Amino acid sequence: MTDQRVLAVLGAGVVPADTPVLRADDLGLIRGDGIFEVAHVRDGRAWLLDEHLARLAHSAARMDLTLPAPSALRDLVAQALAQWPADVEGGVRLVVTRGPETGGPATVFATVLPVSATNLRGRHHGIRVRTATLGFPATLRSDAPWLLGGAKTLSYAVNMASQRWAQSQGADDLLWISSDGYALEAPTSNLVWLDGQTLCTVPAATTGILAGITAAHLFAHAGELGWRTDTRMIAPAELARVDGAWLTSSLRGIAAIRELDGVELPYDAELTGRIRAFLGFP
Repeated sequence: MTDQRVLAVLGAGVVPADTPVLRADDLGLIRGDGIFEVAHVRDGRAWLLDEHLARLAHSAARMDLTLPAPSALRDLVAQALAQWPADVEGGVRLVVTRGPETGGPATVFATVLPVSATNLRGRHHGIRVRTATLGFPATLRSDAPWLLGGAKTLSYAVNMASQRWAQSQGADDLLWISSDGYALEAPTSNLVWLDGQTLCTVPAATTGILAGITAAHLFAHAGELGWRTDTRMIAPAELARVDGAWLTSSLRGIAAIRELDGVELPYDAELTGRIRAFLGFP
């Protein structure tokens, strides 16, 4: 792992990593009014970049936020990655804010960062997870567009507070539960599980969870692993009776849930390793 960071700003190109980018009145800073994406960097390239840009555009539409042209965003990512060692695993974060409170163009920048030791540890050794309520029914967000279900916004204070609480309870991550008792998503990842020969995940359209890029790629190619796919609702207690459960995300890749609320879940190290290798994560 490297301590290197790379920063590229739209219109300025690559600048020193400690260069100030945000004004004090930037709406992304003072209100979390913006969106972002993080793509895995492997062999000097952003994996599934087109899919991440498509989700960024979806988030922008939900936020009534005007994006630069996709070609400009691709060029910005390419400029940043040109300064990143091709043999070092990392992640590229693309950020777009609404810009200054007084009006003006969006603030757009990309950073490249190393994958954290915590993510690597979860990827290879699995994670302990606590559940906690999100406070509303599973289908509420689909009928409440102002809640921005399915948008990847900069408003991550609740996400980070959720993870900190889980860690204070001796866990590695948290799984949000709806008020009517269904598993939804983790603060920075998606839930997937294997039920026999069927790979499952939570339906994004009806629940308003953020549809995962890594999970979607795995589902699109699940047939190559010999599995069918399905989207369905599941109660947390039911995860103890499936053949494996994981959290998927762009940087951690896939992490086996080995314990949920203190209960051990089915865990197959060989199976998890096979999925990880299939997804191309070291």
